[in-house]
Amino acid sequence: MRIKATLAGLGLCALGVMTAQAQTTQPLKIGFLAEMAGIYGAPGQDQYDAFMLAVEERGGKLGDVPVQIFKEDTQFKPDVASQIVDRLMDREKVELFTGLTYTHIALAVYKKINDKGGFMIASNTGPAPIAGQGCVPNFFASTWQNDQLSEVVGKYAAEKGYKNVFALAPNYQAGRDFVAGFKDAYGKPLLDEVYTPVAQQDFSAELSMIQAASPDAVYVFYPGALGVNFVKQYHQAGLSTVPLLNTATTEGINLPAQGEAATGAVNGSFWGPGFDNDTSKHFVEAFEAKYKRIPSQYAAQSYDAALLIDSALRKVKGDISDKDAFRAALKEADFKSLRGDFKFGNNHFPIQDFHIFEAYKDDKGRMNVRRIATPMVQAQDKFAAQCPMK
Repeated sequence: MRIKATLAGLGLCALGVMTAQAQTTQPLKIGFLAEMAGIYGAPGQDQYDAFMLAVEERGGKLGDVPVQIFKEDTQFKPDVASQIVDRLMDREKVELFTGLTYTHIALAVYKKINDKGGFMIASNTGPAPIAGQGCVPNFFASTWQNDQLSEVVGKYAAEKGYKNVFALAPNYQAGRDFVAGFKDAYGKPLLDEVYTPVAQQDFSAELSMIQAASPDAVYVFYPGALGVNFVKQYHQAGLSTVPLLNTATTEGINLPAQGEAATGAVNGSFWGPGFDNDTSKHFVEAFEAKYKRIPSQYAAQSYDAALLIDSALRKVKGDISDKDAFRAALKEADFKSLRGDFKFGNNHFPIQDFHIFEAYKDDKGRMNVRRIATPMVQAQDKFAAQCPMK
C-alpha cells in the first residue's frame, strides 16, 4: 500500500512538472494589426516585415520565449479592427498587440485593448488624443506623436524663409493632425490648405490650384500609393522647381516607384537608413538582404517595437500576467534603438530627435534619403502635458 501510494505521489509530481513545462513552452500570443493591402497597405507590410525579421533573428522568440504572431489586416476600417481585437482577446486570449498603421484605426481599438487588460505597442501613428488627455497606461508608441513629424518640417520651412506655403493632405484625422503640426511650427498663415478624399489618386485639379497660387513651397502628407501618384503628377505638372516638403511621402517604400521625380523633395522623420550606430547598420543590412529593398521609417519603428517587446519580456521572464511589472519593463525601454537614445515621456511616447531628409539617387543608383538637418533635438510632444500619467 505504501509503495503504491508513493508511486502514485511520484506520478502526480511528475504530471505537475510536465504540466508546468508545457505551460512554459506555450508560445506567447501577439496580435499584429495593420493595413496589408490596397492603396494604404505598403506601410503595414513594411511594419510586418521588420517585426518578423526581429523575431526570426531570435529563433522565433522574443524575450527568450516562443511567440505566435496573429497577422491581421484591419482593412482601413475601424469596425473591422474592433472586431479583430474582440476575437483575438476573447477567443485566442491575446493580451499583447503591436502594429497599427493609421490614426483612425488606433483610436478605434486602443482603449478597448487597455480596458480589457491588454497591451498595445504601436509601431506607426501617434494620435493627439492618445498622447494627451486620452492617454492610457497600457499603450506605448515606438514611433512619435503625429504632429511631430510635420512640426519638424514646419520648423525647417520657417528656417528656410518660405513665406507662402500651400498644404494638402487626405481628409481624415491623421491628415488634419499633420497639417496642424506643420502650421504650429511654421508659425505663419498658410497660403491655402486642401483636404482630398482618402481614396483620391488623381490630383490634377489640386495641381492646377497650386500653379495658380504660385507658392514658395508645398507641404503634403500622402502616404503609400497616394504619395507615389502625387509626386509623379507633381513632377509631370512642371512643379519640380517649387520645393516639395512632406511627411511620409518621399521615403522608403515610395521612392522606388517615384523614381527621379522625387529628387530634392524633403521629409521629416526620426530616422534614416544612413544612421551610424550598430543597431541601425545591422538592421539596414539584414532588411536589405532579406527583402531586397531599403527599409522605410515604418520598418524601422516596427523593428524598434520588437526590440522593446524583447527587452520587456526578458525582464519578466516572458510572463505578462503581472501587468504592473510588464508595464514597468516597457516603460524602462532597456534596449539599443536604431535611432540612438530611446526614452519614454510620461505619456509613453518617445522623447527624441527629429531630422530633415532629402531624396536623392545614391551611389548604387537607387533613390534614397540623406539627412540634411536636425531642427528638433530631444523633443517631447506638446500633448504630454495634458496626459495625467506620471
